[in-house]
Amino acid sequence: MAQCGDKPKRIAFGVAPLGIISIGIVPMGVVSIGVVPMGVISIGVVGMGVLNACVVGMGVLVAGVNVMGVWWAGMEGMGPQRLGAPAGALHQHHHGSDSQLPANLLAYPTREEALEQARKLGCSGVHAMGSLWMPCSQHPQ
Repeated sequence: MAQCGDKPKRIAFGVAPLGIISIGIVPMGVVSIGVVPMGVISIGVVGMGVLNACVVGMGVLVAGVNVMGVWWAGMEGMGPQRLGAPAGALHQHHHGSDSQLPANLLAYPTREEALEQARKLGCSGVHAMGSLWMPCSQHPQ
């Protein structure tokens, strides 16, 4: 196992490994895979690096559940540029003129918000659209 100040190994395994490719609990290296990875490419639970794929990640390009970065994709996050549709994104539909629903329906991040919109539209229930919720129990045809 590499210690602080040691020359990094090519591939390092352990509790706090230091290497070009590091796999462990707190790995540090160019490619880090572990619980709390820190490196250029970090894959794990809590990642800190330039490129992150993690549950909780912090870096330049981050994909995960709760993330912070310059560019980010995930359920919750903070940063200047979100990759993909934002929560509550406008969901486009093309309905015929006989449809009672508007051509553009909003998809909401919570079931409660969609239920409130369903009441306003005069329909009942909600339905899931990916990770978002839409008003009315059935999707318009």
